[in-house]
Amino acid sequence: MPRRLARMVPSSEGSRLAPFLVAAAVAVASIVALVARPATTPAERQADYVIIAGAPGLRWDDLSPTETPALWQLAARGSIGALAVRSARGVTCPADGWLTLGAGKPALRTGIRAAARPTGTARPGPTSPGRSSGAAPTTPPATTAPPEVDSAIGCYLGNTEVFSPDSIGGLLPDQPTVVSYNEGLTWGARPGALAESMRCTVAVGAGAAVAAARPIGRVDRYAAALPADPAPLLRHCVLSIVDLGVVAGDGDVRRFAVREADARMARVLAARPPGSLVLAAGLADTDETSRLHVAIADGPGYAGGWLSSPSTSRSGYLQLIDLAPTALAALGKQHPARLFAGQPANRTEGRPDDLAAAVRRLADADREAGAQRDVSGRFFVGLAVVALLAVALAVPLLRQVRRGIGPRGPRAAPAGLRRAAEMVLIAIALAIPAALVAGLTGWWHTAAPAWVFLVGLLVALTLGVAVSVLSPARRHTLGPTGAAAGLAAVVVLLDVLTGTRLQLNGVGGYSALEGARYAGLGTVGLGVFSAGLLLAAGCVAQRLPRRWRPACVAVLGGIGVMVVGSPYLGTDAAGAISLTAGVCVAAAMSTGGWLTVGRLSWTVLAGVVVTMGFALLDLRRPPETRGSLGRFLTAVQDGTAAAIVRRTNIDNVAMMARSPLAWLAIGAAVFAFVVIPRHWGGLTRLFAIYPAVRAAAAGLTVAVVLGGLTNGVGLTVAGAGAATALPLLVVAALRVLAHADERTGAAPPTGEVLPEPDPPEPAVPEQAGPPGDTVAGRPQPAAGHVLP
Repeated sequence: MPRRLARMVPSSEGSRLAPFLVAAAVAVASIVALVARPATTPAERQADYVIIAGAPGLRWDDLSPTETPALWQLAARGSIGALAVRSARGVTCPADGWLTLGAGKPALRTGIRAAARPTGTARPGPTSPGRSSGAAPTTPPATTAPPEVDSAIGCYLGNTEVFSPDSIGGLLPDQPTVVSYNEGLTWGARPGALAESMRCTVAVGAGAAVAAARPIGRVDRYAAALPADPAPLLRHCVLSIVDLGVVAGDGDVRRFAVREADARMARVLAARPPGSLVLAAGLADTDETSRLHVAIADGPGYAGGWLSSPSTSRSGYLQLIDLAPTALAALGKQHPARLFAGQPANRTEGRPDDLAAAVRRLADADREAGAQRDVSGRFFVGLAVVALLAVALAVPLLRQVRRGIGPRGPRAAPAGLRRAAEMVLIAIALAIPAALVAGLTGWWHTAAPAWVFLVGLLVALTLGVAVSVLSPARRHTLGPTGAAAGLAAVVVLLDVLTGTRLQLNGVGGYSALEGARYAGLGTVGLGVFSAGLLLAAGCVAQRLPRRWRPACVAVLGGIGVMVVGSPYLGTDAAGAISLTAGVCVAAAMSTGGWLTVGRLSWTVLAGVVVTMGFALLDLRRPPETRGSLGRFLTAVQDGTAAAIVRRTNIDNVAMMARSPLAWLAIGAAVFAFVVIPRHWGGLTRLFAIYPAVRAAAAGLTVAVVLGGLTNGVGLTVAGAGAATALPLLVVAALRVLAHADERTGAAPPTGEVLPEPDPPEPAVPEQAGPPGDTVAGRPQPAAGHVLP
């Protein structure tokens, strides 16, 4: 608030309380805003029969009106979506896909090849997939390796040697061992949970037998192939699971497999009972990379739309673990959260009238997700390396940027070099937002997607740096830092407000192939948004009178908390709570000084109140639509919270070991402990002159560290925040040091409104800023005077 406006406020107890009243009002408004939610009407899904037809490997680019007429007609009548098939490993082989379908949770059939170990040796656990599946196993029980592997897909499917059919059904003798093995994994899946929820199930084919087997291994009704008249078999039980065959390979081999699967689907559709729901799914991968697959639902409540579920909250996307709850809900049965991790599929509007256009959109989503997987890894490794290298190279510049004392003192670094370093550092800070913006080019459609993405990234970075260094506040010491931080936060904010289209399958966002998130604010976006928001709030608050700084930080931070925690915007309750903690710390320290006992008490109290508010709002929602906080509290009630905590801890460790952003976070911590305490580091001087910036740095550190740990991604959020904040803090430190020994030539221009002065900081004997600047809220002295 300008000084002339501050003079209009009467000096009374009410005026002193005004900033705190404003902050409280914003906090209340942030929580109240989360109550409103668009009304949703659940679709009527009651069916008499459910048929799940699985074709591992079937993708949307395999379908066409001529090659797959049965599946094409099914898609025209029903609702369609892209199916993410993550199980308990990175790439889901057919055996794991069938087992996950029957378990309703990510499951693993081990996929051990026949070359084997002798009886009694332990099966090795899978590679930890990190947060996306959370399935790093504990030590599994000893068991005998399966005797045979399908060489085409490298994954055990089952055969007559281990599956023993009889005149009615059959027995999968190793099923109890598989159940025991999966109960030792962090997901705690129970294979056979879907069949156990039914009085009777039918399985057609070896893969279907894996999905339909009960925990003891019994398959109620089994047929190796579809009979000449499948109608009586499909009417025998309310749930039938049909193996349409594996779609693998390329060229003519793949086309032949697709036509075979479509021919079997045509026979199933011709014999389907009246009032039945048919679910067609490409429920596994058949090569070395994960892909998005076909998902079609045709039956009561699923006519002509997109498929979605509360587990994805994104139209057109479904998870493999959603199929079992969908079947149960269609038959009017409950799906206990203890047994099933997914949610029943819903039909949503917005599908194009032209089925070919809708299919192209889903196939394009698969291409984009695949391209994002290939490019994002190199992007984040490059970002971590460049950021750490740039910050390291900035150390000698920090030592030389300040002009030496006396005529024979060391010469300062050239101003041009400093300005070039500032632009490079700003570009690094804006790299992740620029990667999101580059998604507007549709780079994954091109023949050279990586190069087109690089061109789009460079163009976006050029525009972002230009906006930051040419902003109206560029003459202020904190001008470029505040402008770049605000720009980073605004890019993420606009994407969230428009449906996070840039983050889904975007470099700098999250991939649908990982199965971790499909809508809302991702973990990388949370780090960028938290760091940019709090750093920009600190720069803005520094220009205000001291008593209004906590209110400024609270207002901007409250808006951020509302965006992050809103169930139809950011959808990240854990991130909102961590951001709340950071905002409280920043607001408490923004007037100067450190966290006293009183400030810490109010900070903790505010964090507890906000957390309770989020918890109560989340628990008021239906169980299937609750967020991570509500699901955790529900798990505490039913005794399954220990598994969630265990899975989160394992995910944190896994992500710390393999995430490039975690390396960046560790490098930033080393820089903070090595450079900041030094008298030449510049950050000590920066924090002393601008206490609101110091408060912002402390608050964003709390926010990003807590955000990563509570979301189970280790230091990924902290790394994204460091990539944004650390270069900008170095920019501000360079500008402070460059003007530390300058003498001003004139007093501030006539009529300029200056903030209310702060009392001097005795611990810092010399504090200065560039001409026309304000230092810690104090006006510049008259000509010929050294800044105090």
